[in-house]
Amino acid sequence: MKRLIALAAAALFAAAPAKAETDWPKRDVSVVVPFSAGGTTVMFARIFTNDMQAKYGKPFVVENKTGAGGTVGAAFAAKGDKDGYMLFVGTASTHAIAPFVYKNPRYDAEKDFQPIGLFAKVPGLLVVSNKLPIKTVQELIDYAKAHPGELNFGSSGIGSAPHLPAELFQAMAGVKLNHVPYKASNEVMTALIGGHVDLAFDNITSALPQAKSGTMRALGVTGPERSKSAPEIPAIAETLPGFDAQSWHGLFAPAGTPKPIVDQISADVKRIVALPAVEAKFKEIGAEPAPMTPEEFAKFAAEERVKYRDIVTKAGIVPQ
Repeated sequence: MKRLIALAAAALFAAAPAKAETDWPKRDVSVVVPFSAGGTTVMFARIFTNDMQAKYGKPFVVENKTGAGGTVGAAFAAKGDKDGYMLFVGTASTHAIAPFVYKNPRYDAEKDFQPIGLFAKVPGLLVVSNKLPIKTVQELIDYAKAHPGELNFGSSGIGSAPHLPAELFQAMAGVKLNHVPYKASNEVMTALIGGHVDLAFDNITSALPQAKSGTMRALGVTGPERSKSAPEIPAIAETLPGFDAQSWHGLFAPAGTPKPIVDQISADVKRIVALPAVEAKFKEIGAEPAPMTPEEFAKFAAEERVKYRDIVTKAGIVPQ
């Protein structure tokens, strides 16, 4: 009997996965964020660093390196040490869009980075001015076709994440809209409230509160399905099947970072986004948890680059 118990215990031990954690971290870990404090990207970084610091007892320090649509921070992180002590919170802007809207972003989004894990996808929200007699996506398409070139949409800049969904919308709906670029999302919202632009595809985090307050009208979310944060708002894909233009936020390391460390951090990302408090926070801002393995994240980012390359090419956007 004792021999049977010993054999069973040995079998269970052999079947159990090996301990994934290494002796990392031994010192401070730098987490580079390519956008200024107060934005959604910083929020994801803070959630991650606060949890990791509590778990490992080492400082996880957020560093804001801003400028040029996130490319300044990305270029800085790409040149970081490949030892797990330099991490980067990347987005659709830095790793799927920038390669095609900047002539020289000073980094290669694919070759210079090792994907670790995705925090979340954040759909955009198509909103229109209350001055327009439009209440659905189909009505917008019909109106735009009846008034070609008359409707203006605002964005936070040429080639920005809020700009490209509008280009995809025009291509799929067969309509022509005029682009009015601003410097920041809050300027777009102000212009829309004032009736200076007719519509916008903005981040759901900033646009949904405005729509709920009645200062503008929400027509559809840019993800493939309705958002859990606002299930009453249809997905644009319900009118234009296949429409999908979401922002996303994930963790990267410089290429060459040891795989055991990458896998360890990836497991932590997956654990963190599944925490009830984190899930509640994500729902509050309209984010959808989207945990992925490093391999899945790499495949997803590659597919996103192909999608945005095609959008930029069809829109005739000239790299700046």
